[in-house]
Amino acid sequence: MADVSAGHGHPPAYAARPGPGRVADEHRRRRQVPRRWRSPRDDGPVSSPADPRTRTPRPVEPAATPWRFPPPAAAGDGDFVGFGADLAPGTLLSAYRCGLFPMPSDHGPMGWWSPAVRGVLPLTELRVTRSLRQSAKKLHVTVDSDFSAVIEACARLPRPGGWISDGIVTAYQRLHELGWAHSFETRDADGTLVGGLYGIGIGGLFAGESMFHLARDASKVALLALVRLLVAAGTPHRRLLDVQWPTRHLESLGVVGVPRAEYLRRLADALTLPLPDAFTAR
Repeated sequence: MADVSAGHGHPPAYAARPGPGRVADEHRRRRQVPRRWRSPRDDGPVSSPADPRTRTPRPVEPAATPWRFPPPAAAGDGDFVGFGADLAPGTLLSAYRCGLFPMPSDHGPMGWWSPAVRGVLPLTELRVTRSLRQSAKKLHVTVDSDFSAVIEACARLPRPGGWISDGIVTAYQRLHELGWAHSFETRDADGTLVGGLYGIGIGGLFAGESMFHLARDASKVALLALVRLLVAAGTPHRRLLDVQWPTRHLESLGVVGVPRAEYLRRLADALTLPLPDAFTAR
């Protein structure tokens, strides 16, 4: 049985469960996986240089997690690795670094996922349509100017299987304060927030979490800005833009499905790269 257990000498991190906080595997369980990193009818991304005044602090490494995650291979041919642990900054960063991400499970404790086929957007393959180019001329993008507004807008999206709970919002806001979670805000000519996205940046990895739009192409404009920022950071063929699951909508933007083993190999390489300057400026 795969489990996530607290390290020796540490109290259980998931106190509601007896013992060392075991996380049961669920290879045989089948559930509808909610779609992430998209809005119900996704339209939107353009790029504008980030205002240095809005950049987040240099990432601060949090205290190490007492939890030990099972390897992603514990999911077998499925996507679900286990449940339990917590959403402390050190726990979340440890999960992303080993190829996992959180999403609430039906059982109550937090679920941890590693899709057998991972959605990845090659940075040179984003499909920029004529409509997107036109929208990009009308909208502009800031970086980390209002993380709270972006994640709260994503949480409010009326979609089946919504996973962005109050606990998720609080946890990622804390990661933002430490300099690990980042937002791209799409604004209209009046400066009004009309779309955006957020995710986690670790080395050459950007793990996209969710996006939203209130105006045509506003979320795609934010995605375009993100791609341009990652390309400008150098070695774009080694950087990894992870979108979790390759949905039809994301595939229409250029996302491809990558087998877990290949994803983990590319992840290990991407983690050795430096962060983009926009993610490290004070």
